[in-house]
Amino acid sequence: MNLLTLTILLPLVGVLALAIAPRENTKNIKLIALGSSVITLISSLLMLTKYKFGVQGFQLVSSHSWFKVFNINYAVGIDGLALVLILLTTVLVPIVVVGGWNEAENGRWSVKTYYILILVLETFMVAVFAATDVFLFYVIFEAMLVPVYFLIGGFGRGDRGAAALKFLLYSLFGGLLMLAAVIGIFVISVHQGHASFDVTQLSHLKISHNTQDWLFLGFFIAFAIKAPLFPFHTWLPGAARSATPGTSILVLGVLDKVGTYGMIRFCLALFPEATKTFAPYIIVLALISIIYGAFLAIGQKDLNSLIAFTSISHFGFIVLGIFALTSQGITGASLYMVNHGFSTAALFLVGGWMIERRKSTQVADFGGLQRITPVMAWSFFIAGLSALALPGLSSFVSEFLVLLGTFTRYPAAAVVGTLGIILAALYVLILVQRALHGPLQEGNEDTPDLNLREKVAIAPVIVALVLLGFYPKPAIHTINPMTSQVLSQVHVSDPTPLAGR
Repeated sequence: MNLLTLTILLPLVGVLALAIAPRENTKNIKLIALGSSVITLISSLLMLTKYKFGVQGFQLVSSHSWFKVFNINYAVGIDGLALVLILLTTVLVPIVVVGGWNEAENGRWSVKTYYILILVLETFMVAVFAATDVFLFYVIFEAMLVPVYFLIGGFGRGDRGAAALKFLLYSLFGGLLMLAAVIGIFVISVHQGHASFDVTQLSHLKISHNTQDWLFLGFFIAFAIKAPLFPFHTWLPGAARSATPGTSILVLGVLDKVGTYGMIRFCLALFPEATKTFAPYIIVLALISIIYGAFLAIGQKDLNSLIAFTSISHFGFIVLGIFALTSQGITGASLYMVNHGFSTAALFLVGGWMIERRKSTQVADFGGLQRITPVMAWSFFIAGLSALALPGLSSFVSEFLVLLGTFTRYPAAAVVGTLGIILAALYVLILVQRALHGPLQEGNEDTPDLNLREKVAIAPVIVALVLLGFYPKPAIHTINPMTSQVLSQVHVSDPTPLAGR
């Protein structure tokens, strides 16, 4: 067992501890969940000491035979992209536990069940970013649906049952398409004499253009649903409205990144010709997501729905950067996954506390909070500024790289994408004006500011937003080798700068 496998399994140790803990002692249950998530975070940080930066390929590799007949293995390893996403996951889970300390109290099932689901989901999220066997990736990709379904349906609010079911059906449909593509590429590997599900070996297969197109679509649609990308996004607003803040953070902050991660890891690496064929069409979908998500966010009156639609716009930027097929675009998109995770976490954390205090999700009901809850208001304001990519905060660097990388290959697409920045300023500043400023709304007079526990939860997120805004170099340096390798697999290089033409 290497350090990566240990990091995957540690949350399950917490699950075992929770399973034998008395159900009635909710405080101990929460402390066990927090302790398990913190130990997992420490284990993931220790991986940094073993990781060789600036080197291409997978590291901390571990492989054990699973089903020998089909050459399916438990095979894990990480490159720069997987490393930063695993770190994002292990940082956010303890923040979710601390920030949502009481959010499982009124669920359909016990508090113990809630935290068991959270820790099981953490194991799946770390494992899915580490899997280098395509079949193992598919199994985990599908298994993640189970804890999320029960977290939304069992501990959410409003029409939680319908939201959970819609999420499940959309994801299962995408998973079936991926399974067909996984079987297809395995059959091709058998015919070429080396049956394998290993992603590195599969990337060397010789596949005809027509076959690549069909296999690419099988993977891409599954990832576009997970991301979510227009027009596969319609499950997201309902899930965001119904889920608890902690569940929303893990779904939008981490789980949805599996979609964009999969596009880089599998669509680009395994199907280079199909990638170049479909890239212009996918860029159109990305631009629609950017503009469509932003316009709908501007008109939202429900706070959770507004945050969900901003995420659709942001995922449009990520997909735009990926399929621009430039080093700046892919690096910017990869960094955007991390930055979006932190900015979304901040929005849902503080938004959840506002909703809990006001007993309402309507933006208009929060008016004037800045006067009486300055710490909460400023935390929400900083999260909003990060969402609109203000220079000095984390999203600016990634958004700039995405647009720069897109402009070198698709200038018109970059110009249209820039409109998303203007719209982001509108939906964030309108939200801040309505929710925090203006006359103090009736019922807000005695609203308490953040307590110590809430300050502890939001502080590392704010620090990450600022630190990655002013000094993103370590993250970019970690991601760059992966970017170079992917571009070589797709057989493309950066366009010649306009000034040199």
